[in-house]
Amino acid sequence: MSSNIPITEIIEAGNKIKDLVKHTPLEKMLNSSERFQSNIFFKREDLQRVRSYKIRGAFHKIKYLAENKSIKTVVCASAGNHAQGVAQACHFLGISGVIFMPTTTPKQKINQVEYFGKDNVEIKLYGDTFDASYAIALEYSQSQQIDFVHPFDDEKIIAGQGTVGLEILQDMNEPIDYIFVPVGGGGLVSGIISVFNELSPKTKIIGVEPEGAPSLKTSLKYKKNTELHSIDKFVDGAAVKKIGDLPFSICQNGIDEVITIPEGKICSILLKLYNEKAIVAEPAGALSIAALDYFSKEIKGKNVVCVLSGGNNDITRMEEIKERALLFEGLKHYFIVPFPQRAGALKEFVVNVLGANDDITFFEYTKKNNRDRSAAVVGIELKFKEDFAPLVKRMKELGFMGEYLNENPQLFQFLI
Repeated sequence: MSSNIPITEIIEAGNKIKDLVKHTPLEKMLNSSERFQSNIFFKREDLQRVRSYKIRGAFHKIKYLAENKSIKTVVCASAGNHAQGVAQACHFLGISGVIFMPTTTPKQKINQVEYFGKDNVEIKLYGDTFDASYAIALEYSQSQQIDFVHPFDDEKIIAGQGTVGLEILQDMNEPIDYIFVPVGGGGLVSGIISVFNELSPKTKIIGVEPEGAPSLKTSLKYKKNTELHSIDKFVDGAAVKKIGDLPFSICQNGIDEVITIPEGKICSILLKLYNEKAIVAEPAGALSIAALDYFSKEIKGKNVVCVLSGGNNDITRMEEIKERALLFEGLKHYFIVPFPQRAGALKEFVVNVLGANDDITFFEYTKKNNRDRSAAVVGIELKFKEDFAPLVKRMKELGFMGEYLNENPQLFQFLI
């Protein structure tokens, strides 16, 4: 039995939220279309009022509570986009919001929530992680008897997110063969499933998760909603340990495929979007676009939509994004290099080991182990990944090869 949100409810949600939520553009990307020999469209939710689709569900839920329960205050927990959506909705409707965020939340995100909520929101920083902040927010909601606005596991939230799908179908003149949707807690993808299963059933719906947080893929594998033991939090907008129960029940029967994308690949796409299209996307927002490379054969000659879910990217993360991209592309390599303790050893390394296009971007001596040799951690950036094998060959021949750190994650994280 289908647990999809009724299409009538999503259409009604669209009417209810249109006084605050923007109808974002569906743009054909000429470069991408040419590259993949298909028609590639981006649904630009990064151009939404709070730079993500999250305002749709948040506003729909809070407006429903305001109209049906005459509430004066709501509570939520979020480390980012959901908090901004709740804050904007509270300010627009003139009600109060208590927003719990982890103590580790970057100041930039806190400032954005304050900006959108103005005097209508109170931010409470508790817990080192979202899970800890979420637990405290739930406890506060229950003790104070204030309605909790869940980020994804709620029918009204999903109906609001489903309006993304309605807009896509309104703006697309041709049948859609594929739609790629980022997956975190599952609110967006389950809303789109509910729309497309009803109005465009032949469209293949592909969910896209970060490789370090495959909550939906794992749950589908075990045929039950499964909590992951640990996750890589880099793709913060889509990194959850457990997808919502309601979204999972919708995805079980409604999604065609789920693919996971390495975090480094996502970073490469983020840089490419900025450099080629002047689009500032957040890591979760780039997920759907990163998936195209893995479906290049299937989508050839097809009409394809990628949901670019958000653009709230902190500028302070750009160095990390570049680093992860270079590592993934095979252009950045770290070594422990045993340098002989004699004059000219470093010069010999630079002159005889490095290639014409190689560059040292990181150099730090470690403790001296003995009188004869001293190890240094050296980061080398290549122009072409094919230059890696010749570099290693020269290091071995000239006695500079110690340990390659890229293949030793624990040591890499400790030293770099």
